[in-house]
Amino acid sequence: MKIWLDGGLQDSESARVSVFDHGLTVGDGIFETVKTVDGRPFALTRHLDRLARSARGLGLPEPDLDEVRRACAAVLEANPMPLGRLRITFTGGHGPLGSDRGEHGPTLVVALGGTPRRPDSTAVITVPWTRNERGALTGLKTTSYAENVVALARAREQGASEALFGNTVGRLCEGTGSNVFVVLDGEIHTPPVASGCLAGITRALAVKWTGATETDLPMDVLQRADEVFLTSTLRDVQAVHRVDERELPGTPGPVTAKAMRIFDEHAAADLDP
Repeated sequence: MKIWLDGGLQDSESARVSVFDHGLTVGDGIFETVKTVDGRPFALTRHLDRLARSARGLGLPEPDLDEVRRACAAVLEANPMPLGRLRITFTGGHGPLGSDRGEHGPTLVVALGGTPRRPDSTAVITVPWTRNERGALTGLKTTSYAENVVALARAREQGASEALFGNTVGRLCEGTGSNVFVVLDGEIHTPPVASGCLAGITRALAVKWTGATETDLPMDVLQRADEVFLTSTLRDVQAVHRVDERELPGTPGPVTAKAMRIFDEHAAADLDP
């Protein structure tokens, strides 16, 4: 397996990042996950735009997006696979052991791994922890992911593949690595970015292509919604058949099934929408 590290391809087994890299010591980094199909990335321009926004929000140097594109192309060419997870990681680089940054410049890693196609439906749980819609990292896709690790482990313990968070005022926010949509009286709704959720790439495309409405939603909407679905890079649009103890029969419902079909059709027609 070949990865890209700081300017060129390297063997994954011999590639080395410093033990003093700020992304490792304090989580000072950002990342993107890009779906690839037969060696071609999906929505790469949108992902790179968000990478640059996250860098600015975290105070990191502006990533050289031309280099990132070259890195992605090189890694994809070196590692052919039918369905892949392309991971772009950009950190603060070699730094001190505290929160202050060093002066060595950032680290760029691009790696690729295979991934299976997701099931058409899944189970989710809600968790007691909250997203802070007013936090310094709100809306940024950072490598400070431990909160998501804890919540996803809770979901796995309960036979689910995702955990959903509310925010500090009790409104529905997002999953550990997904955005959430609900169907009410035939209409599709999703929490607004102001709720504290990440501005997901798949979320934005689903809103655009299905006509979904951004709506401030209470957490208990999950107990009365006609249908629920998730969106993310590797899920695309995925129906939810169980929320906590509530079963949603007939999943995917008609609105979700239509959203899944619309998304697949548009994505197939344009790899960089």
